[in-house]
Amino acid sequence: MSFPRNCWYVAAWSHEVPADGLFARTILGAPVLLYRTAAGQAVALEDRCCHRGAPLSRGRREGDAVRCGYHGLKFAADGTCLEVPGQQTIPREARQRAYPVLERHNWVWLWPGDPALADPALVPDNWACGDPAWPHVPDMKTWPVDWRLVCDNLLDFSHLSYTHEKTLGGSTEIAQSRAEIERLERGVRVTRRVRDVPPAPYHRRFGDLPGNVDRWFIYEFMLPGVLLMHSGLKPTGAAWEDMTGALRLESCQALTPESADSTHYFFMQAAGFGQDDPALPGAIHAALLQAFEEDRAMIEAQQAMLKLGTLPMVAIAADAALAQFRRLLERSLAAEAGPG
Repeated sequence: MSFPRNCWYVAAWSHEVPADGLFARTILGAPVLLYRTAAGQAVALEDRCCHRGAPLSRGRREGDAVRCGYHGLKFAADGTCLEVPGQQTIPREARQRAYPVLERHNWVWLWPGDPALADPALVPDNWACGDPAWPHVPDMKTWPVDWRLVCDNLLDFSHLSYTHEKTLGGSTEIAQSRAEIERLERGVRVTRRVRDVPPAPYHRRFGDLPGNVDRWFIYEFMLPGVLLMHSGLKPTGAAWEDMTGALRLESCQALTPESADSTHYFFMQAAGFGQDDPALPGAIHAALLQAFEEDRAMIEAQQAMLKLGTLPMVAIAADAALAQFRRLLERSLAAEAGPG
């Protein structure tokens, strides 16, 4: 499978990359070594020594460099070979691929494409991951599914009414409502508003909600698979801009393919209320995990069915956002492939 490469992927949460040590993760089918310099700057090298293919992550850090644990070649943070034990001359080919890396708001971003095109301005703004006013539990799961199927899932929230009937959904009105779709240069913006519905079982964990509510989901979904969402609920009946009594939520989610059939799923959800309740972030996270397990089980089952054959899929109105994003992916891959 081809993946878009000229874009920023989340490689790790900041806390996953140790201050003194080595961390390995497979990204887009390639082994990647992550570590930090003495100054704390994140580094990403190919985790496969150019000498005999041993994983560098089984070696050790020496200052800002890393030494292979097999035959001892030593590499700088930019991939340059600094030392070959037993010889003075270092072969020109002895170097490791170094990836452009940025660290923002507790996510470590990696650019697997042309380094000359690695524009920091293209990093999606996951501000809520680093804002102390929005406490949350950071998490990552690896799902044995094609990352595009998870993208599809996040681009069509009508499934909340059915897949998440007893967790995030709670009303068929979500599926009945029509989302507004706005095309962006590197993604789509999806807005879905639902009026006068019962609070979802998920929301009842936040406290006493005596009557029906109005709900909203507003998010940008950016290449290669990053969701940045503002959502919430409030007492029904007021204008949408009236946030009196609203319970607001911010969520950042990112999909990074491990392989064609495996996806690293980074996520968090934070509340703009209950700041005096230290247990609330954990409760939100536990409820989110329950819903995400519902997604994982459904998408795994879907993928198993799709592997049986390539039957045509019938398009419906709810597919509008995912269809636009799939076309954007195709255009990105075509542009990277070049003419012919």
